[in-house]
Amino acid sequence: MTSATFDTVSTGYSIEIENLKCGGCEASIRDGLAKIADVQNAVVLRDPDRVNFSASTAAAAQEAVQTLARLGYPRVGSVAGMSSAVATAKSYVSCAIGRIS
Repeated sequence: MTSATFDTVSTGYSIEIENLKCGGCEASIRDGLAKIADVQNAVVLRDPDRVNFSASTAAAAQEAVQTLARLGYPRVGSVAGMSSAVATAKSYVSCAIGRIS
C-alpha cells in the first residue's frame, strides 16, 4: 500500500495599504513578507496601493497583515490619529531600508 501525499492549499489575499511611496517601500514589504514561512508570491502594486500574496493558513495571512502594519504599511482605514502618524514615520524608515538592500 502506498501512502498519499497532499499539497498545501494556498489562498490568495489582496490588501489595500497606506503609505506606499516607492520601490524602497516595495522592497521592504517583499522582504518582510518573505520571512513568513507560509506566505508566498507577494506582489506589491502601486495603483492602487495594494499587496497581493498567497498564504497556506489563515494565521499566516493574519501575520502578514500584522507585519505590514509593523513596517508602516497598515491596511487602509485600520489606523487613525496618532497611530496613523506613527505608521507613516515607520514607513519612511522601512522605505529607506528597502532602498539600501
